Amino acid sequence: MELELQPLNLPSDNPRPFIIAGPCSAESEEQVMTTATQLAKKGCHMFRAGVWKPRTKPGGFEGHGEKALPWMQRVRQETGMLTAIEVATPEHVELALRYGIDILWIGARTTANPFAVQALADALKGVDVPVLVKNPVNPDLELWIGALERINGAGIRRMGAIHRGFSSYDKKIYRNLPMWQIPIELHRRIPNLPIACDPSHIGGRRDLIAPLCQQAMDMGMDGLIIESHCNPDAAWSDASQQVTPDILDYILSILVIRDKVVSTENIVALRKQIDEIDDALIDLLAKRMRVSREIGQYKKEHGMTIVQTSRYSEILDKRGAQGSLMGIGADCIKQIFESIHEESVRQQVEVMK
Repeated sequence: MELELQPLNLPSDNPRPFIIAGPCSAESEEQVMTTATQLAKKGCHMFRAGVWKPRTKPGGFEGHGEKALPWMQRVRQETGMLTAIEVATPEHVELALRYGIDILWIGARTTANPFAVQALADALKGVDVPVLVKNPVNPDLELWIGALERINGAGIRRMGAIHRGFSSYDKKIYRNLPMWQIPIELHRRIPNLPIACDPSHIGGRRDLIAPLCQQAMDMGMDGLIIESHCNPDAAWSDASQQVTPDILDYILSILVIRDKVVSTENIVALRKQIDEIDDALIDLLAKRMRVSREIGQYKKEHGMTIVQTSRYSEILDKRGAQGSLMGIGADCIKQIFESIHEESVRQQVEVMK
């Protein structure tokens, strides 16, 4: 299904990136207005705040709900900023529209549930409002695209995606793994879909926000949605990943925004070299598979099993070390040779038949 899209037309001083900023949660009218006023003075045009907060476990602050919506109205009236909130149920949509919220987004947990997304799509029929869809919690591009298609199928044309990273049991540097290849593939599949990055949720720590913002720009993303609080250390939710409006302004001031499309002669020549090398790689892979089929024939004739685990381990260890010595990440080499081995096995299975 091809999405029918119109430009988001979100306000911005520059073509790229558009910025949506504000606290994780709308805690009080004073906190909302103080943060919004400070952000507006820094030139921010769009204000976000969590009105309904889905928490991993019960017992934490889960938002004020409808009580906070008049605070968002006041932000719009007194600062001129557009307002943005997360919606997770048809009732949320109805209330958001009733209070004149300008931008809606669908959270990661909701995106992962097609039933919930369809219920939101049904509630949005006949409405003209920008809707941003976060990636699902798990790294599933088709699920993400499916959610976008459901919302688009309801007649929503001003749409965008939000990359907030993917959950992992093994927590290392990031709260959520960036897995940049997934939003990059989303852009390849739907080139005219704006994609914003959420460095707050990817990093989970305020010291990671600046480098993640720069990475997002280097990846060609269109916008940033960043959690900013007037007093982050006292925040009622996700305190560690929020920054003050002053710090946010500094982070944005040092961003390097590079052109998405470069057509100089130098890069054209370099890309031609890449194409030639890729052609040679494919030719070498084809030769390797021919040898794999010959090995498969030998195994068939001598009653040997296809997978020889000791040999496979030897290949992974040897090629990983070799790649590291040549400046290629060991994980990258491991993934490449796992894919090559999988195809070799498939070829030998065909021979065995």
